[in-house]
Amino acid sequence: MNEFLFQLSFYVAVPFWLLMILTPTTGITRRIIASPLIVLPTVIVCLILIVPILGDFTRLVVNPDLAALQEYVTSPQALAGLWAQIIAWDLLVGRWLFLDARMRGVPVWISSPVLVLTVLFSPVIVPIYLLAIRPFHQPTTPAPTEEHVPAGM
Repeated sequence: MNEFLFQLSFYVAVPFWLLMILTPTTGITRRIIASPLIVLPTVIVCLILIVPILGDFTRLVVNPDLAALQEYVTSPQALAGLWAQIIAWDLLVGRWLFLDARMRGVPVWISSPVLVLTVLFSPVIVPIYLLAIRPFHQPTTPAPTEEHVPAGM
C-alpha cells in the first residue's frame, strides 16, 4: 500500500504539470491552475500516509532532530508521506512560477523549460527563475500601496 501511495502522490500531480508545461496559454489551463486546490490530491495522499503516524511526525516538527528524522524515514510509510509532501510543495511552487510568468508576459519558450526543471529541482530553480525573468516587464497589476489598501486593513 505504501508503494502504491508513493507512486500515486506523483501521478495525481502530473496532469497539472502537463497543463502548465504543454498548454500554458489555453483558457482551461489558466482556469485550473488559478486554483491552489490543485495540490489537494497530493495533500490527501500525504495525509493518508501521515495521519496514522501523526504522533511521531508531530514530535519531529516540534523538536527537529536529524537522528530522529533519519530513524523516522526508515519507515516506508513515513518516507512516502514526506515524498508526497515534497510533491505537493513542488506543485505549489510550480503553480506560483507559472502564474508569475503569465502575469509578467514571460514567453512560453522560457517558462515551460523552467517548469520542467522545477519538477526535478524545485529549490534550485526558484532563484534561477527570478534571474531569468529580470528582462521582462513588471506585473501588470501594481502592488497595493497605502492609498490603495481598503480602509480597516
